Amino acid sequence: LSDSLTSPSLLPAHSPPPGLAAALDECMEAMNSFLCNHFDESLEKLQPRTKESMYHALVYATILEMQAMMTFEHEDIVQAGQTMKEAQEICQRFRRKSSMTGSLSSLVSKADSFTEVELHAEVCYAECLLQRAALTFLQDENMVNFLKGGIKVRSSYLIYRELSSFIQSSHCTAGAAHVHLEGGVALGIGAFNLTLSLFPPRILKLLEFAGFSGDKDYGLQQLHEGATTLNLRALLCTMLLLCYYTFLTFILGRPVARWGRRGTGAIFLFFAGRIEEIKGNISEAIDRFEAGCSAQQAWKQFHHMCYWELMWCYAYKGMWKMAYFYADLLSKENRWSKLPILQISAQLSLFPLRQVSSFKQKIAGKSPPTEKFAIRKARRYKGSRPVPLPVPALEMMYMWNGFTVLGKQRELLEGTLETLTRAEKKLQESPGNRIEYQTDDRCLLLLLKGLCMKHLQSPAEAEACFSAVEKRLRYDHYLVPNALLELSLLHLAQGRSEEAVPLLRRARWGPATLRGGCCNSVRPMVGTLPEAPAGVSQNALGC
Repeated sequence: LSDSLTSPSLLPAHSPPPGLAAALDECMEAMNSFLCNHFDESLEKLQPRTKESMYHALVYATILEMQAMMTFEHEDIVQAGQTMKEAQEICQRFRRKSSMTGSLSSLVSKADSFTEVELHAEVCYAECLLQRAALTFLQDENMVNFLKGGIKVRSSYLIYRELSSFIQSSHCTAGAAHVHLEGGVALGIGAFNLTLSLFPPRILKLLEFAGFSGDKDYGLQQLHEGATTLNLRALLCTMLLLCYYTFLTFILGRPVARWGRRGTGAIFLFFAGRIEEIKGNISEAIDRFEAGCSAQQAWKQFHHMCYWELMWCYAYKGMWKMAYFYADLLSKENRWSKLPILQISAQLSLFPLRQVSSFKQKIAGKSPPTEKFAIRKARRYKGSRPVPLPVPALEMMYMWNGFTVLGKQRELLEGTLETLTRAEKKLQESPGNRIEYQTDDRCLLLLLKGLCMKHLQSPAEAEACFSAVEKRLRYDHYLVPNALLELSLLHLAQGRSEEAVPLLRRARWGPATLRGGCCNSVRPMVGTLPEAPAGVSQNALGC
């Protein structure tokens, strides 16, 4: 093979094949158009060469996949999957023909026999496999196809691992497009390590035994390197980092300077808003999200991302009608999981929650925990005499770790505390048909009130609230392990680790009276557990 992304026999005589560097330059231009909100223009630049150039095909399919993941429309997912499959076939044309099942098991020893194009074909092929697997998990509930997706993931990982070993070896010589090869490997190795590191320890040990690596620090390092060099995958590396720092951890990472300068792109206006939201600067966050909506009108799916955050921002401020406005827009315009949205709507009793089970969706063959939670809560609305939830939006806010945001602003906490006080008073004065749910509702209000007290620097009152959550609950059994969890975190913050560790263990495993399974009930804790105090092992804290 020559240093070309295209096969001369596949092209008409009047159309000379572009070189590897030229093709990468064209794809970089298309990505720049994408970042500047010219989405259709970006696709138009790529489309003419998607049948002949592996990089054009890959970037084109990647943009369509991003669109599919934002719309959740079945047609978009199918189209993205088919386009990515075609891109994989294009990449296959340029891979080294091998009798050994096409693997890279001896890439380092055979380095001299691989051309630069063949190496790029390997990294593009691995990326196609990984993205096809993601679409399979997103769409397909069939177990056979789910297993096929797992096989794609393993094949992709093996290619990335061999390429990583190669570029770190003495056999690797830097070509004109070497920085793009390194960026592709950094994306794959970084994504695998970071994603796998988030798995529970027992599952991670099994995956590592099977040959996978789940080193979070190494994954972040690889993604930072990929994001801060001028290469085609820098955008994807940056987006993964932003998703990790602004959604999975609520911890702000170091800025990625190169992409941070692109302040007018809808994607980065969205993440800028998310950063302000995490800091508790809700008004500034609203400005960023609204600017993200105004920045472009071609892809409404970007608007939906901003609508979701605007819904939460107004909920944090207690402006329920505005929160409902964006919740209503989302429920009508997109196919995301609607059940958490309906929980917000229920704050004003403006949506018939008795119908929520009809909105149930599955991802990778399973319903998300938030959907199951919302369906269980909606059972109270099904009878002839519906029993409203006391504070459904605040309860869902807690499940999404929203009190971490509220805790940054005293004004927001005080407003939330007023809402809880009114709900508590209403519960006491007019039990009506709430008798069946009286204990559960009272314990929910105690848990949320305890969180407000904790962030208002009233630890004694917070401890009293958490300790008052009863074990004899009828429906909401998750409240007990969550109260134990919050109480243990309160003790850890006070340096009372000898009291905190037993509580954490009870929250994790729970006695027989804690029905429903604590491990499945405790709210997501990604990034919220503190560092282990002196004398306490991380395993002791690892709920």
